[in-house]
Amino acid sequence: MFSLTIRRHFMIAHSLPREAFGPAQGLHGATFVAEVAFRRRALNADAIVLDIGAAGTIIEEVLAGLNYRNLDEHPDFEGKLSTTEALAEYIARKVAAEIKDNDDGRELAGLEVTLRENPDAWATFSLDLTA
Repeated sequence: MFSLTIRRHFMIAHSLPREAFGPAQGLHGATFVAEVAFRRRALNADAIVLDIGAAGTIIEEVLAGLNYRNLDEHPDFEGKLSTTEALAEYIARKVAAEIKDNDDGRELAGLEVTLRENPDAWATFSLDLTA
């Protein structure tokens, strides 16, 4: 299995209004490093997993919908907790929906989104695709 990983960062504001989140219950900011890894069983005719530039543009477009936003006011998170894990899943599904119609995207076996809150803590969501 081959993989290609692209890294970007974004900043959000949100609250996690449950006792389990301690001081993060209140509104606070977070800066995430997002790593999106694309998996493919065999390289394409150009001997790559997919076009890095095109994939990077898709990731940037997905993250633009979150960057500098208060997720408490974001319609996609209405009534939901915007935990790191939930954000990783959200980004994975959005990227997959955008890339599946791309020539290389149809051949992907899966993708994985890792969100790093800091050097010592991160969450990952893996999504298997049909290829």
